[in-house]
Amino acid sequence: MIRPLVLALVASASISTFACAQAAGPMAAVSAVDPYYKAGEAALARQLAVVPNTGRAKNVILFLGDGMGISTVTAGRIYDGQQKGVDGESNSLAFEKLSYAALSKTYSHDTQVTDSAAGITAIMTGVKTRNKIIGLTGAAIGEKCETEKGNAVQTLAELAKANGKAAGAVTTTRVTHATPAGAYAHTAYRDWEGDSDMPVEALQAGCKDIARQLIEAPDALRLDVVMGGGRSRFLPEAKDGKRADGRDLTAEWLKAEGGASAYVTTVDQLKALPADTRHVLGLFASEHLPYEVERPVLGQGVPTLAEMATSAVDILSKNPNGYFLLVEGGKIDMGSHLGNAKRTLSETVEFSKAIAAVLAKVDLKDTLVVVTADHSHGLVISGYAPRNSPILGVSGNEGEPAIAADGKTYTTLMFATGPGGPLGNDTRADPAKEDLDDVDYHQQAVVNLPSAAHAGEDVGVFADGPQAYLLRGVVEESYIFQVMRHAFGFDAAQAKKR
Repeated sequence: MIRPLVLALVASASISTFACAQAAGPMAAVSAVDPYYKAGEAALARQLAVVPNTGRAKNVILFLGDGMGISTVTAGRIYDGQQKGVDGESNSLAFEKLSYAALSKTYSHDTQVTDSAAGITAIMTGVKTRNKIIGLTGAAIGEKCETEKGNAVQTLAELAKANGKAAGAVTTTRVTHATPAGAYAHTAYRDWEGDSDMPVEALQAGCKDIARQLIEAPDALRLDVVMGGGRSRFLPEAKDGKRADGRDLTAEWLKAEGGASAYVTTVDQLKALPADTRHVLGLFASEHLPYEVERPVLGQGVPTLAEMATSAVDILSKNPNGYFLLVEGGKIDMGSHLGNAKRTLSETVEFSKAIAAVLAKVDLKDTLVVVTADHSHGLVISGYAPRNSPILGVSGNEGEPAIAADGKTYTTLMFATGPGGPLGNDTRADPAKEDLDDVDYHQQAVVNLPSAAHAGEDVGVFADGPQAYLLRGVVEESYIFQVMRHAFGFDAAQAKKR
C-alpha cells in the first residue's frame, strides 16, 4: 500500500513543479531584464571568478579608517556618489570593491568599547590590551610607568623590519597619536606623545615619550617612513615645539639614518626627494593635519593622504625584500568626535581616494591589502528619505519631510552622543531651518558630550591579495594581525614579547 502512495505523491509533485515552471515563465522573463536582477547576476559572476591567492605576501598594506564604522562606510559611499553626481546609494568606495570581507569584534581587554590605543594594539600585535595602552599586554595598567616593564609585545612593523623588510606609517593625525604609534611604540599611556606630556614621576622612572621611542628605536627596528603631523613633539620650545628637554628629534632622525634620509615639512619638499632616499620623516603640521574641508585655507603645502601613501609606497618599494605600511585616515574619527558628519564623510572619501591611489600602484599578486577600522562611532542613518536625497539633509517619509513628535524635522544622520545633544531644558532646533551643509554644523545627538563617544558594534574588514581569503566571517580584531603575519610567512614563534 505504501508504494502506490509514494508514486502518487511523486506524480503530484511533478505536476506541481511543471505547473509552477509554466506559471513562472513570464515572471522569469521580467526578472531577467530588471536592472537589480542583472546587477546581481554580474556580481555573482565576479565572485565566481575569484580564485583565492594562497601565496606569500612580499608586501602588506594596512589601511585603518579610525572610527569608520559600518554606518560611516554607508553614509560615506552615498556622500561620495552624490559629490560625483551619480547615484549615491548604489555607489561603492574603493575598498568596498575588494574581493573579501569580514566583521571584526573590537572590544578591548577591559571594556566593551575600545579606544584607538587598544584597537591598534590588537591589530598590530595580535594581543588585546586595556584602553589607553599601546604595544603592551593587558597586564599593563594605564598611566602606570612601572607596568611597562616585561609587557611589551612586538608589532607587525617591527617583525617586518626584523625580517629584512622596510616599514612605514602615514597618517592625517600627529605621527605620535595612538594609531600610528601602534606601529612602533610601547607605552602605558597613549597621551605621552612628548616629554612635556608626561608626569615627572614617569620620566624619572625611565619611561620614554612616544616621539623619543620612534627616533631611538634600534636601527634594525626603526621605521623607514613616517609621515603626518605632530612636529611639536619633536622640536624644542626654542624652535616652536613643545619638548621640554631641549632636544631636536628631527636632527637626530637625520643622524640616526646615516645620511640616506630626509626630513621634510611641505608637499613640495616631499615631491622633490632625491631618487635614492630610503628614510623619510615628514612632519607637515605642528599638530594634526587640517581636515580636507579646510584645505583651501589651512592646507597650503600639506600633502593629501593619497600623496603621502603613494610616496611611502615608492620609497618602501626600494627594499627588494618588501615592506609593511600602515595608512591611517585618522580624522574620520575626529569628525565624529565633533558630531560633525560633513567632516566625517569628507575624510572617509579622502581615505577611499588614498586606497584607490595605492591600489593603482601595487600588484595584488604579491601585496596583501587590508582595510578596516579600530572601532565604530555613534553615527546612525535613520528615517525614510527618498533615493538621492542629500545624505546631510533632513529625513523623509513618502516624499515629505519626516516630522517628529515635537513637530520638527530631523536629519538622516544623527549621533548617539556629542556636542549636538540637548543641554538642560533647551528645546530642540528644527534642522529644516538650519544650514545643514555648513562645514561646522553639528548633527543632533541624544546625549550631550563635549566629544562624542566611540561605539562598540563590529566593524568591517575588506581585503585582497595573498591570504586575504582568510578574512571572512566574524573575527576577533586581534585575528587580523595573525592573517597579516601568516601572509608574510613569519613564524608564529617570532611574534613575542620584546
